[in-house]
Amino acid sequence: MLGGIVYLLRTGIPWAELPLELGFGSGMTWRRGVPSRCWRRLRDWHAAGVFERLHHVLLEGLTQAGLLDWTRASLDSATVPAAMGAR
Repeated sequence: MLGGIVYLLRTGIPWAELPLELGFGSGMTWRRGVPSRCWRRLRDWHAAGVFERLHHVLLEGLTQAGLLDWTRASLDSATVPAAMGAR
């Protein structure tokens, strides 16, 4: 499922065009009023905070490995609420 989600997000194709040949889930089931398995998994993982946790784990791991240079980091109010800076 993750492979299908990543493929779709990287290519920008519609859910209906998710290729079954690549093993990416159930393809187009919207005609019957049921979303694809990849779509449901993306929805559920997003609601459960999986991607936010994954992002934090990756940042922490890269920082510990010395692969991120935080001295060149820049934040703005479009990505972080202004109140966050006060903490």
